[in-house]
Amino acid sequence: MQVQPYLTFYGQAEAALQFYEKALGAKTMFKMHFKDAPPNPDHPITPEMADKVMHASFTIGDSVMMCSDGDCSQPAGTHSGYALSLSPATVDEGKKLFDALSDGGEVTMPFQKTFWALGFGMLKDRFGVHWMINVEDLSQRDELAERAQ
Repeated sequence: MQVQPYLTFYGQAEAALQFYEKALGAKTMFKMHFKDAPPNPDHPITPEMADKVMHASFTIGDSVMMCSDGDCSQPAGTHSGYALSLSPATVDEGKKLFDALSDGGEVTMPFQKTFWALGFGMLKDRFGVHWMINVEDLSQRDELAERAQ
């Protein structure tokens, strides 16, 4: 079993997919617009929603994520109460990902060395999604694991 995050972008899903492709090397695997769904007379598609993303799946590395524009008639929601975490192999890669994701967003903790990581930072991207970038310090992890036993 896997947990696959499902993000709602309230009308900005196309832009978010393009941003993650550029910033993270994400790959869009599937994308369906509302106009692609079979007609439903009980819930007709409005012209404003026709080109919005009904559902998309994309990969970041080995992880599968999903997204939608959701119901754009409602006010845009906020992404709160969670963060997506990336674990790059090197500090250089971590800094590159951090800088790319923070473009147009808000840094909440600058990317830096910490007592548990070679590099760690937190940010909210331009779509309001919270991210943590953590370059693990394997020697520190092993030392902490030994102390815990």
